Amino acid sequence: MNLEEYFKRIGFYGPFSKPDLETLNQVHKHHVMSIPFENLSIHCGEKITMDHELIFNKIVRSNRGGWCCENNLLFAWVLKEMGYNPITLGSRVYNNTINQFGPIDSHLINKVVIDGTAYIADVSFGVSSQIWHPLELVSGKDQPQSPGVFRLIQDGDLWTLEKTGRKPLVVNEAFTNSPLVDKSPTKKIYGFTLVPRGVDHFLETSHCLQTDPKSLFTNKSICSLQTATGFRALIGWTFSEVTYNNQDGFDVLDMKDISDDDVDKVLKEMFNVLLANKLVPINNKAGYTI
Repeated sequence: MNLEEYFKRIGFYGPFSKPDLETLNQVHKHHVMSIPFENLSIHCGEKITMDHELIFNKIVRSNRGGWCCENNLLFAWVLKEMGYNPITLGSRVYNNTINQFGPIDSHLINKVVIDGTAYIADVSFGVSSQIWHPLELVSGKDQPQSPGVFRLIQDGDLWTLEKTGRKPLVVNEAFTNSPLVDKSPTKKIYGFTLVPRGVDHFLETSHCLQTDPKSLFTNKSICSLQTATGFRALIGWTFSEVTYNNQDGFDVLDMKDISDDDVDKVLKEMFNVLLANKLVPINNKAGYTI
């Protein structure tokens, strides 16, 4: 494991001698633009682990992506190597269908303090909820980014991340009423406390999320990658190219279904992902929007 390989993987060639906010912003954005949020291992018969070496080999050397327990754990290692002092936190994803936070810390994020100011770094939520830059840990402040306006809200010990986005404009009328299309202008994404968490805190959850037949991740094969103008996503057989904030103030969603024969081609050409094992796409009914 070394930083040079990681930097090459994300296409970052800038100076990194100072662990400052500017450098953190650049590395964070390069990561989300280069490394997909994906759970394809589950649907390729591969076990997802929280072993640093295995994660590094998978994401950096094998040109794969990963979910939060891989991407954000790798990112924490990167930040430490760069001279930052990240603190890992656990968060509960908000279920907008039942308007409740999940019962367990299923999402791993990192807190970074720079010159006395704390930031939340998260390179692995994916789709339209993915932050491109770390968010200042301050309550109620609008923090505009290309995906929309993010804000963190504090209520006692609980911090909630929410986002206000733009209306979706679905190009293909066949997908106008797709359950993948999020029509909520403002939504909660996840909630967390500032209690530091170690890897052990996520081990049982990681196992459950990739084996439980009720888990979102066993019911949907997901791959998403941020782009200069929005993001791409492949959910099961549905490929979406999303362009943020076009000239009319909408997010444009170009969605289509692809065949089994085209899945590997789309993963390679649109996400730069080449799988070693056969993917079995799946898109069962589950509360998930892009």
